[in-house]
Parts: sequence; structure tokens; C-alpha cells
Amino acid sequence: MTYGQIAALLGSVLSPKAVGWAMHGCPDDVPWHRVVNAAGRCSTDRRGDIPPGLQRALLEREGVAFALDGTLDLERFRHVPPVRGVRVRRSPRAVRG
Repeated sequence: MTYGQIAALLGSVLSPKAVGWAMHGCPDDVPWHRVVNAAGRCSTDRRGDIPPGLQRALLEREGVAFALDGTLDLERFRHVPPVRGVRVRRSPRAVRG
């Protein structure tokens, strides 16, 4: 997932940056390393309190592959949770068959 995805799931009451800041204080059992930025990069290397390369190493241990430029393929590795309780409205112009 990306920080922006989480922000959207929260109804956009927080910015992606605020989601990242909130995740910094999450409990130890929350898999924080599975959240990357919109470019598919690890953002934690810029933090002084997380060892550089830790997030990438944790993701690689789970089978996530990174390109030479340090990004992961979001189309392949992004988690998209099912949306529950959302009704899909059909367009009145939709062709019914």
C-alpha cells in the first residue's frame, strides 16, 4: 500500500505525509514496512531512527523485488483491499441486456 492509499481509505482527512507521521508511532505489531510512497520507494531511509535499508530488507524477505532504481512495481506488489459496504450505482445510460 502507499501512504496516499491509506489517506484515501481514511476519507482523506489526513494527507499522505500525515499518514506516514502517524505510522511512525504505531505499535510494534503493525507491519509499517509494507507501506511505501507513491513512486514505489521506501521513505524510511531518510529517517534517522530507522536503519537505512531496513524497510527494503523486510520487503525483500517477503518476496518483493526492487528495480535497479530502488522502486518496486506497484502494479504487481500493491495491496488493494476490498471495499466493503459500497454500493455500485449503475448509470441510467448503461446498456442492459
